[in-house]
Amino acid sequence: MDPVSIYDAKTHLSRIVARAEAGEETVITRHGRPVARVVPLPARPQVRTPGALAGRIVVADDFDGFTDADARGWYGA
Repeated sequence: MDPVSIYDAKTHLSRIVARAEAGEETVITRHGRPVARVVPLPARPQVRTPGALAGRIVVADDFDGFTDADARGWYGA
């Protein structure tokens, strides 16, 4: 795409963003000099799948136990 002046970029921002979504890069100029690029973001990572690590991680039975010794360590009591 041809460079776009900053004035035109402000006026037509939604069009420039739509082009970026379509994979196109746009160079924005100020007084004829390139100053910025609007580029498409890389593809998002896969959506997280709850339970994907089931059976591969073991949580200790006392994982969320809080003893008097823990209270002294945390709070100095």
